[in-house]
Amino acid sequence: MLKNKTILVTGGTGSFGNTFVPMTLAKYDPKKIIIFSRDEMKQWDMAKKFEGDPRVRFFIGDVRDKERLYRALDGVDYVVHAAATKIVPTAEYNPFECIKTNINGAMNLIDACIDQGVKRVVALSTDKASSPANLYGATKLASDKLFVAGNSYAGGHETRMAVVRYGNVMGSRGSVIPFFMSIKDKGELPITDERMTRFMISLEEGVELVWHAFDDMEGGEIYVKKIPSMKVTDLARVIAPDAKQKVVGIRPGEKLHEQMISEEDSYYTYEYPEHYKILPAINNWNTCAERIKDGKKVAEGFIYASDNNTEWMSDEALQGWIESNREKIGSI
Repeated sequence: MLKNKTILVTGGTGSFGNTFVPMTLAKYDPKKIIIFSRDEMKQWDMAKKFEGDPRVRFFIGDVRDKERLYRALDGVDYVVHAAATKIVPTAEYNPFECIKTNINGAMNLIDACIDQGVKRVVALSTDKASSPANLYGATKLASDKLFVAGNSYAGGHETRMAVVRYGNVMGSRGSVIPFFMSIKDKGELPITDERMTRFMISLEEGVELVWHAFDDMEGGEIYVKKIPSMKVTDLARVIAPDAKQKVVGIRPGEKLHEQMISEEDSYYTYEYPEHYKILPAINNWNTCAERIKDGKKVAEGFIYASDNNTEWMSDEALQGWIESNREKIGSI
């Protein structure tokens, strides 16, 4: 699928890009992977990891700059859209900037990909786009809608677009595990609410879901990985069993539980062995056999949220993951 192809990753110096690039190089041997991002120091640091590999290229640019995107996408076959303003409180206090990147940037990328003849685009989404309670989630919901509708917007062009929706990515920059590990020796961990739950997905699972989307998509699908949940209090206890847990209250725009499929989405959602797929409500695409494939329709009113999940991560599984990824977490 990706062998001898040219792939561009927006926001590629982040946690996802640093996992996607080596995994994709090893599995598919693409012709080229282009890292498109605006932080030259992060690119400099990342380039050291792939020094001597001519398949990895770096391109300074911002998704807000359509002309730069046009230049970067010349000759590109596949795009992964990972660029976003994603820290919830940051988005609440800087709403104009969040909208410029997450919504305007998505529109720029869609236009540029269609005009430059990109074959497939996968945009990374978030649980916060499902029934959004904060600006970040609202902008990502708008972004998801743009990429879904972009398939009809493309008209006769061959560009096809889909979305993958994640929950809490274990060990990603700014997430709870590296944060707790960085302060665990202080003897106290801040807990926003004792009832809070989170989905737990590894970066590697996220990359594999993107690969699946590239291979499976007809255009307009939202892919949701089946993953376990965990209570934040249990997560804190595993990381620092002797530390006191201090309840500090929910931050502006923060949700008590993560949700990836809403009740409203259930009318268009199909279940598969390892994931769900939300099909587009537009153009009757939710009844399209090529998109449904062997999926089984979920029940009306179905909600996929971290508090009603049927699968929960054990203390042992989390501890094993931390031990296996300790070096990676320490470098974040």
